[in-house]
Amino acid sequence: MRIRSLGLALLFGSISLCASCGDAEAGERPVLRFTVIPDSNNTDMVERLDPFARHLAERLQMPVEFVPTPDYNASVEAFKNGDVQLAWFGGLTGVQARRAVPGAQALAQGSLDPHFKSYFVAHKDTGLTKSEDFPMGLKGRRFTFGSADSTSGRLMPEYFIRQHTGMSPEQFFGRPNSFSNAHDKTAKLVEAGSFEAGAMNFVQYDQMVREGKLDPELCRVIWVTPEYVDYQWTVHPKLEDWQEGLTAKLQKVLLQMDDPAALEAFSRPNGFIAAKNEDYSNLAKVATELGF
Repeated sequence: MRIRSLGLALLFGSISLCASCGDAEAGERPVLRFTVIPDSNNTDMVERLDPFARHLAERLQMPVEFVPTPDYNASVEAFKNGDVQLAWFGGLTGVQARRAVPGAQALAQGSLDPHFKSYFVAHKDTGLTKSEDFPMGLKGRRFTFGSADSTSGRLMPEYFIRQHTGMSPEQFFGRPNSFSNAHDKTAKLVEAGSFEAGAMNFVQYDQMVREGKLDPELCRVIWVTPEYVDYQWTVHPKLEDWQEGLTAKLQKVLLQMDDPAALEAFSRPNGFIAAKNEDYSNLAKVATELGF
């Protein structure tokens, strides 16, 4: 594995891999560059994505490079500008990227992504407990979203807040919106009592509890949202300029991926299933309705 600095990865480093080719050959061939939205506060992202990058390089027989980005918006911009040709987006960022790049396609999603949900969590001292009904007891509480462009940490929680209360989040909580910028950070801020409550990705909450990184008695799940569609791999139309049929080949590699090490970074142990742009049409309507 070679580590490089390139474009948006200048401050972060990147994974650059080429299966069965040397540096000279790699320089003469297109390099498939991919990014992943930074939805958790991970400092070891390059290392964690190494098995996935190696898997793609071996199966596609072409150089593959991971390009980290500092935030959700930078991931979309990198895709929009063609600096990356493949991206693991959340539902909202995928919609934004495909709107900006005609011909971009949603290729694959995790088997759980058509049935995604958010957790509303609260510190134990609030006295709030889990209910099937929307927790109106959150009114006036110190509440944090995740990233401003997160589907499970902002867009859908805001949608459900408006739907159940008839108020904007600012009106319901009585203060400007707060953003932690990462799901795991939301959980830890609520656990510490820095915020009384928050909204986050259910997969990351469950994983943090399972790994002993979060105390579920301090940071309690008080409401589970209805299901919605979320994460997906989106591919740039540039791939077909490189090689006719490369998009379909890439999709096949993703759908057949069964290497636990390659899937681990995405918390998708059951692998990926096919996705298409139309799967996100309802989410796109919500984004438009809320002005995203």
